[in-house]
Amino acid sequence: MTTIRGADFITSIADAFQYISYYHPPDFIRALGAAHEREESPAARDAMAQILVNSRMCAEGHRPVCQDTGIAVVFVEVGMDVRWEGAMGIEEMVNAGVRRAYTDPANVLRASVVDPPMGGRRNTGDNTPAVVHMRLVPGDRVEVRLAAKGGGSENKSRFAILNPAASVADWVEEVVPTLGAGWCPPGMLGIGIGGTAEKAMLMAKEALMEPIDLHDIKARGPRDQVEALRLEIYERVNALGIGAQGLGGLTTVLDVKIRTHATHAASLPVALIPNCAATRHAHFVLDGSGPARLEPPRLEDWPAVTWTAGAEARRVDLDTVSPAEAASWRPGDRLLLNGRLLTGRDAAHRRIEELLAAGQGLPKGVDFRGRFIYYVGPVDPVGDEVVGPAGPTTATRMDRYTDMMLGELGLLGMVGKAERGPGAVASIKDHGAVYLMAVGGAAYLVSRAIREARVLAFPELGMEAIYEFTVTDMPVTVAVDSRGESVHQSGPAAWRSRIAGIPVATA
Repeated sequence: MTTIRGADFITSIADAFQYISYYHPPDFIRALGAAHEREESPAARDAMAQILVNSRMCAEGHRPVCQDTGIAVVFVEVGMDVRWEGAMGIEEMVNAGVRRAYTDPANVLRASVVDPPMGGRRNTGDNTPAVVHMRLVPGDRVEVRLAAKGGGSENKSRFAILNPAASVADWVEEVVPTLGAGWCPPGMLGIGIGGTAEKAMLMAKEALMEPIDLHDIKARGPRDQVEALRLEIYERVNALGIGAQGLGGLTTVLDVKIRTHATHAASLPVALIPNCAATRHAHFVLDGSGPARLEPPRLEDWPAVTWTAGAEARRVDLDTVSPAEAASWRPGDRLLLNGRLLTGRDAAHRRIEELLAAGQGLPKGVDFRGRFIYYVGPVDPVGDEVVGPAGPTTATRMDRYTDMMLGELGLLGMVGKAERGPGAVASIKDHGAVYLMAVGGAAYLVSRAIREARVLAFPELGMEAIYEFTVTDMPVTVAVDSRGESVHQSGPAAWRSRIAGIPVATA
């Protein structure tokens, strides 16, 4: 009989969530480094370089690799010969560990959990409660696998019950292009096949915590049907040409993970959950000897990749930029933003919409005319930081507000991540505006460009308040120009043709 102290369990949970906030798994770094080395798309290669440099910066500085520090997901296997010392239940202990991790003053993590999920959606303030799954198994140990799952990738989860004769690979190939780039590729796909609806989703989530090993399968060949399917899906998804950040390129996924379970003869449940470039998970075992000890990776595990904006990048003064200047930009152009940049996400846009509908106007000091807005919810600063990691959030969530912001309020441009929907692109074209994208997964790198930050409105919204940043050489790419042309359409289309060996038509 092994005795596990509740205090050791809580400490282990807290330490693990801090650990994964700033350390990428070494297997992910190796896989991304190899993908960067073989990438032929300049835009995708640049995005990967930013992610790799950001990753090393976070490992050295112990700051989050992404501003979205995720919802806590914890799988706990408890041996039947384990005895617990302490009065708290397992979920209560997990939440105590999560609370400690996310409020650690040395590395404050962003609280993103809201409760209730409908209506008020009040931020709980400490990222609890976690999502906990428990199993009772033979043995005298406690085994824990945990992850911090960001909203951008989690929102792209998909599920279907296929005809038993259907091809899972066909379904995945059809589904992945519909996900857009909001899940921040290159990452991984977790796939659950069989069981029931909830079992398939659970298997897909657990699969994402397995080591990246597809390169081994490619080298030796698949040993069974599951490995063959993993390899087939990997090759078919990468042939889509979506590429890093959806800009077009050779690598969209680094690995495909599959778990299976027996299912009903009439069913073929299939779940797909993507993992983003901010892949964060850890595994530890408690045997009664004390808290878990997670060994930090070696800095030598990171490839010798550097990032610079490049000589072709154009500096833009946000305080003087005109519609005519913005109209000269084309999809794929690289810009370095300087000057004052407003921020706002879902809650701020919703609040603005409500104020306008009530005839109250904007808060004092907030004026969007001729300005740019950055879709971001930054991490709180620590030490001498102006702001914590501040990478972009998925722009499509703001699509419903785009016409209001461009038409009624005179906004000139937006900065976010991933593509825009057809309605937003049409509005951008109608108003002669532009949409720029920053790299998802490079939050700490982006934050180094922010030299000043102050809250202008809605401070009660926390990270969703309207800030004004003063930025210096903040790197972005033109994603949708004033004519409504999108790099998220043209980039993948060109690389899909190139990968297939089809000549790309030129104008």
